[in-house]
Amino acid sequence: MLISPATAAGIADGSVTLAFRRWDRPRMRPGSTQRTVAGVVRVDSVEAVDPGTITEEDAHRAGVASLAQLRTLIDRREGSTVYRMQVSYAGADPRVALREQAELSGEDRAAVDRRLDRLDAARGTPWTRQVLALIAERPGVRAPDLAASLGRDTLPFKVDVRKLKELGLTRSLPVGYEISPRGRAYLG
Repeated sequence: MLISPATAAGIADGSVTLAFRRWDRPRMRPGSTQRTVAGVVRVDSVEAVDPGTITEEDAHRAGVASLAQLRTLIDRREGSTVYRMQVSYAGADPRVALREQAELSGEDRAAVDRRLDRLDAARGTPWTRQVLALIAERPGVRAPDLAASLGRDTLPFKVDVRKLKELGLTRSLPVGYEISPRGRAYLG
């Protein structure tokens, strides 16, 4: 489920407590979480609803200015059923604290090595350290340009960078990426 930065901020500050989506089947389950720019969002409940029963108050609780605007947003999406989800803030994104670690113990370094080795083995070729080195050398460079410099397509390259971000080694910039403090400690 895509959550806009404004909606994520509203969930984090408690002003947004509902989300509506039109799907063929539920894509989220109660208890599931999603990381957003404002932190982790938890889905507390999911229920199919008749769109005609959605109220103006529901629209405001979803962070939308009016019921008419909410209906327009819902109707833009494909799917046969409208789902109402209660959402709440579950806390800060754990990757933020992880990537800010500027020192690694020997055990931490070994754990990162094992994870990178597994990612390399899954692909059948070493790529993780090459991508880390490239981002370290070229911070703020557009993903298509970085990917092209390796002879790779952009979308698979971005997926790979997300895997490194999950380990707290990189972070996204408005344009491109940079090595996080944890990543610098690892590369150092």
